[in-house]
Amino acid sequence: MSVRTSGSTVAADSHLSDGPVRGSSPATTVAPAAFGTGLGLDPDDLPDGLIVADAGGRVVCFNAAAARLTDISPQDALGIPLEDALPLQDIEGRRWWQLTDPYGGLAIRRGQPERNLLLGGREVLVSARYVRSRPTGPVQQLVITLRGTEARRRTELSHAELIATVAHELRSPLTSVKGFTATLLQKWERFTDDQKRLMLETVDADANRVTRLIAELLDISRIDSGRLEVRRQRVDMIAAVRRHVQAQTTAGQPPDRFLIRMCEPLPDLWADPDKVDQVLGNLLENAVRHGEGTVTIEVGPAPDATSAEGTTVTVSDEGPGIPEESMSRVFTRFWRGSKRGGTGLGLYIVKGIVEAHGGTITVGRAPAGGAEFRFSLPVAAPAFMA
Repeated sequence: MSVRTSGSTVAADSHLSDGPVRGSSPATTVAPAAFGTGLGLDPDDLPDGLIVADAGGRVVCFNAAAARLTDISPQDALGIPLEDALPLQDIEGRRWWQLTDPYGGLAIRRGQPERNLLLGGREVLVSARYVRSRPTGPVQQLVITLRGTEARRRTELSHAELIATVAHELRSPLTSVKGFTATLLQKWERFTDDQKRLMLETVDADANRVTRLIAELLDISRIDSGRLEVRRQRVDMIAAVRRHVQAQTTAGQPPDRFLIRMCEPLPDLWADPDKVDQVLGNLLENAVRHGEGTVTIEVGPAPDATSAEGTTVTVSDEGPGIPEESMSRVFTRFWRGSKRGGTGLGLYIVKGIVEAHGGTITVGRAPAGGAEFRFSLPVAAPAFMA
């Protein structure tokens, strides 16, 4: 047979021998012809478990990763029937090789897709490939790959945590909206105009909270799938910073809490103005909510050390800052610097937006001791020229 690797085809013998691969570790025995790609690849170098059975269903390859996943030594597995070396069961406890019957089943089958199976009571991810000498001929080799379920479990745990967070964050505002609207509908005449206004303002604020959470979830979905669109327009970064500071002071923050430093002239910046507003709003709100003292916003051209011309914005405060051991987790999902509310999704979204623009964002300790976030956006090109 021939083995295709990196776009080229290298001739290889179609049968397996019983000797060990030259240069391989003693833990693995496999025929050289099985891996005759010219790359000098040792099965033990593979990150996933690899098991190969011959035409008679006996194990001829059992690499180190397979040994780690199964707790079976290669010496014990080599030469014995596959069912004995790898006694897989489905979730209902049925013996997997009897169900699939790779050697005696349909001749048109080419393998088994990856699925969760049980091995000694432990879950593993298993996929199989049937190697035939001709399309409907007998199975000459059965190639099985094994993977642990840790990565999938981490993904499932992340999804479960996201669902739990969303459910928790939605419950409070929706309960409030439902309670106030039901009360107003049932007892409208009993309330004064001021009381009605207060309840409606509360409903409006809670509805905005739900809207923001849904927008965050949509952003996370687009970031994770690589579908976050950037519609570039001319952005005046200094005007955007001033606008957000004014929004904070309008919301009740003292004006002297903010200090804006500008280093002009700035290069023309083409970015998505809505997403730049989202980044600035999140960083300023983060500094106000979790930091203390003066919040300093510095805007200037990107340092010469960067590979492209652009604009850099630094937001810092004078609070306790972020512990050194936590800085590596700041931009991950659900990270919260304190117990002062928030979903823990904002900085994850900020990082995704900045990187979608081709920029970078870092976190460190400010000169005054608080947290310091710095992001740089390249000049880029307008959307109609992209």
